[in-house]
Amino acid sequence: MSENKRTVDESTLEKLLYLSRLSPESTDMATLKKQVDEIVGYFDILSKYDDSENPYDAYPTTKAECLREDEIVPGLEMHDVKKINEPNFMDGYFQVPKVLGEGA
Repeated sequence: MSENKRTVDESTLEKLLYLSRLSPESTDMATLKKQVDEIVGYFDILSKYDDSENPYDAYPTTKAECLREDEIVPGLEMHDVKKINEPNFMDGYFQVPKVLGEGA
């Protein structure tokens, strides 16, 4: 394995300082250059990994033949619904608890 490491030159470091709104007087340039070189080294490590696979392969797929058939089935009749929810059914509507008000 070759030890050919990329580093940041002085002009690039000055541009980074400008973009990050740092002044060279308030920053130890040697420490900052070392830290930026380490970050660039991380990108070298990441570039060794293969990223050619499809990112959508991570999600499950659905096959159309596995889906249920579209068939119409009878639903509930309104009078059956009224019997089940008699105390909560009023004037053709279901009465539900108030959700707006205090604490909303």
